[in-house]
Amino acid sequence: MSPVYSMTFAVLGMKPEPYAATPILSARVGIAAPAAEPVHAIALRAQVRIEPFRRDYSDAESAGLVDLFGPRERWRDTQRSFLWMHCVTMVPGFAGGAEVDLPMPCTYDFEVAGSKYLHALRDGVVPLLFLFSGTVFLEGGGGFTVQQIPWDREDSFDMPISVWRDVIAAHFPGSGWLRLPEDTLAALAAYKSAHGLLGFDAAVSRLLTHSGELP
Repeated sequence: MSPVYSMTFAVLGMKPEPYAATPILSARVGIAAPAAEPVHAIALRAQVRIEPFRRDYSDAESAGLVDLFGPRERWRDTQRSFLWMHCVTMVPGFAGGAEVDLPMPCTYDFEVAGSKYLHALRDGVVPLLFLFSGTVFLEGGGGFTVQQIPWDREDSFDMPISVWRDVIAAHFPGSGWLRLPEDTLAALAAYKSAHGLLGFDAAVSRLLTHSGELP
């Protein structure tokens, strides 16, 4: 049997990457390779999915999730696992086992389902599923061999929502991102200039106030 078939992966923890230029989480991944053959390197990939059905939600959280799942009475049919991100890293050589940090780049774009979901949570955990894949480079007596990680390597991890909030707050303190079409952005800019407003936030606040959405 190939030594790759005995290789397993486990997510040991997760934390914000403190010195990154953009929001990045770091997942600590443990790798066990009990076969005697040493591993030269692994080009490791992971698909990270959110499994919303694995936790409960408060009424306030439920209100923030209507765009994703509809009203609560429909959640039995609408709450399905969905993709959050893909991430990759290179694992240096080891024998027996190793631990590696897997970078997880995050976005605060509210058009992305993962950001909508995470923004709606008040406390508790984010139920994640890591699906591992990639290429394993093995050292042997006749040189190197290349094998693929089996498709069934996966691990569940409950990330505290505070971890995500910490990394977003470090890069976007007290703010968020909203993507607008060019025509809408141009119209908003014209409205801002016509009313002598200092920024887009003031323009949006004025529009919401006049529509009755803000007091």
